[in-house]
Amino acid sequence: MTSSATPPRFSNLRTHPGRPLDRPLTLALAGAGARGTGYAALAAAGSTPVTLTAVAEPRPGRRDELADRYGVAQEHRRTDWRDLAAGPRIADAVIIALQDAQHLEAAEAFAARGYDILLEKPMALTAAECDRIAAVTEDAGVSLTVCHVMRYSPYTVRLKQLVDSGRIGNIVSVEHLEPIGYWHFAHSFVRGNWRREDLSSFLLLTKSGHDIDWLGHIIGRPVTAVSSFGSLSHFRPDRAPEGAGVRCVSCAVETQCPYSARKLYQVGLREGGVKQYFTRIAADELTEESVEQALAEGPYGRCVYRCDNDVVDHQVVNLQYEGGVTVAFTLTAFTPQENRHTKIFGTCGQITGDGRTIEIYDFVTDERTVIDTDNGGASAAEGHGGGDAALVEAFVRAHHRGRPELLLSGARESRDSHRVVFAAEQARRTGQVVQL
Repeated sequence: MTSSATPPRFSNLRTHPGRPLDRPLTLALAGAGARGTGYAALAAAGSTPVTLTAVAEPRPGRRDELADRYGVAQEHRRTDWRDLAAGPRIADAVIIALQDAQHLEAAEAFAARGYDILLEKPMALTAAECDRIAAVTEDAGVSLTVCHVMRYSPYTVRLKQLVDSGRIGNIVSVEHLEPIGYWHFAHSFVRGNWRREDLSSFLLLTKSGHDIDWLGHIIGRPVTAVSSFGSLSHFRPDRAPEGAGVRCVSCAVETQCPYSARKLYQVGLREGGVKQYFTRIAADELTEESVEQALAEGPYGRCVYRCDNDVVDHQVVNLQYEGGVTVAFTLTAFTPQENRHTKIFGTCGQITGDGRTIEIYDFVTDERTVIDTDNGGASAAEGHGGGDAALVEAFVRAHHRGRPELLLSGARESRDSHRVVFAAEQARRTGQVVQL
């Protein structure tokens, strides 16, 4: 990533089709949390020249650390993203990685200034808001790419090629499982920012909008009907074991609890890996003292049975697609931390996948073929199986080279897949089949 001392003129994807820019692509960042910081790092590490010209983040430490790393001028370091959006345009595109409830306002504001947009998912918190974002970006003539990172992973690219080639004939039905992982769920959806619908949204949107979009991408047809069931079954006060305390640090049964905060964050501190990603969120610093303070005083040290969470901890979604293809999708907290599992049943064979390995069973020959895409772990902490890096590379390359075909979804596709998510939640709440 080059210096941002003298920002060049600005372009949009639509203004230079098929013609590369003669300079680095310029990016602004709204939100320097885990996702925004990660996307900025991936853009900097990619093969396409990129300059970060501005960053908006309320936490001064995170803001200045990132800005110093990429040479962002002091006058372009903002506490509030609204100040960035209200001023003159200072980049070709903006990465919006704010809290979910701010996506609509931010997308409207930056589109009005002419920025092309990379928008963290979910697109917005209601179907009407998604419609507004799609409409306003189209009216402004700016590109909108929602971070459907699962579309971009090497595993998905290979799987899509196999399905589209007719390798297993026509798809008849699909089974798909998202194993959220017991401690990941406890971190994010019991103790964390996505635990309550009034603070964020419902679980299917905040966690599994990825999957609904991915299923539609693989099947390649629109959804016609949806039903769903699910509830908050376990992380409730009436499920607390006898002797459970308010916090893990003062709990008599903590050592026997699978959801112990000590077990998660102290292991993450000592051993690194995926759990360290979550420890960074829970504590201000990766030190014993900071983690202990977080466990004693912060939200991530609370007993999972004594929190104020209300999102479901398991759900099933049944989808019917145009032409009669059916999908049974399960998301659940009660699994190890592992990749998603998928079975695709075709008229001439079956595909079984786990986010890395694809096994094809051929009905004609009774032979099994195994393909190992080897692209790393599938969680957010692990880059979604290479999807994060591939998405960011596709975004910056498309906008730098004037190649919109590199982007696997636009405003309308994202709007439509989000509509399915909202319909599924409506079906869960009403107990009815919702027609689309």
